[in-house]
Amino acid sequence: MFDLAIDLSSPPDALAVFGEALGQAGISIEGGAMFTVDGTPIAHFLVEDGQAARSVLAGAGISVTAVREVVARRLDQETPGQLGAITRALAEAGVRVDVLYSDHDHRLILVTSDQAVTATVTKAWDR
Repeated sequence: MFDLAIDLSSPPDALAVFGEALGQAGISIEGGAMFTVDGTPIAHFLVEDGQAARSVLAGAGISVTAVREVVARRLDQETPGQLGAITRALAEAGVRVDVLYSDHDHRLILVTSDQAVTATVTKAWDR
């Protein structure tokens, strides 16, 4: 699975164009989020084939600023403190969390400064 970083600052219908282009290409969005930072709408969406999605979106005029492989982990939703525990493990390993969101299957999606270390350090949450 891959995280797409998307700049949605222009045109005003960029999010609609994004969704329509992927839908017409048969590419499913598996999770993601959109936020505005300093007036710029930035999105991160999860897809199965990052390069195919990037190509489709480029053809639609949507700027994909990064395509990065993710680590997906399942937190124990019944146990408080899981987010703190997994991010503490990453911090102690010297890993910076760049992107964090949930997918449609209730897994935590992580994009970090070191995906290999992330995969190893968070193995206990690999369910």
